Amino acid sequence: MTGFSVSLIVSNFSNVASYLSPIFETIPSKVVPAQIEKVVSLVSRTGRDLQRYDNSGYRQVVGCVPYRYKAQQVNGTESKEIEVLLISAQKGKGMLFPKGGWEMDESMEEAALRETIEEAGVTGELEEKLGKWQYKSKRHNIIHDGYMFALLVDQEFERWPEAEMRQRKWVGLDEAREVCQNWWMREALEAFVNLKCHIKEVEI
Repeated sequence: MTGFSVSLIVSNFSNVASYLSPIFETIPSKVVPAQIEKVVSLVSRTGRDLQRYDNSGYRQVVGCVPYRYKAQQVNGTESKEIEVLLISAQKGKGMLFPKGGWEMDESMEEAALRETIEEAGVTGELEEKLGKWQYKSKRHNIIHDGYMFALLVDQEFERWPEAEMRQRKWVGLDEAREVCQNWWMREALEAFVNLKCHIKEVEI
């Protein structure tokens, strides 16, 4: 299929979607199938035409520490344990948190949510920014500014853009510290832990 044909199909699909959007809005939510309500784009963004760089030429990267609370019984008392979601690296056997390039047509928060859906197939409530880290890319030999957010997951999709190239796994905090391959992501994890422990102490 030629590039022109693909562009034509995408253009026609966009036009059809624009036409149908007002129609769907008039249909009661109970009538619209759940599959339509939870549609996730199955195509990741590619290329770096819109990639952000700072004045020093550092690539801007954004990601999340996705987490959830898991109920458990401890000595007959119910408590909640924090689990975080790790994904496999595209190359190698390491595990890491979802992250990717922050592009010029989106906010930092939008980029964090988009990358987490594309790489890990989850979304939810974007919370605090955990910090900023500078690291050198092993593949492209350039400096990156990496920003990380906490993400309280409320949706986990069975199909997502990078499902065929990545595995995902919910783990406890201790295991996450052991298997996360990137030093700066381990630091982001510690920032996350310190933040959540502080909030819990304040609540108590």
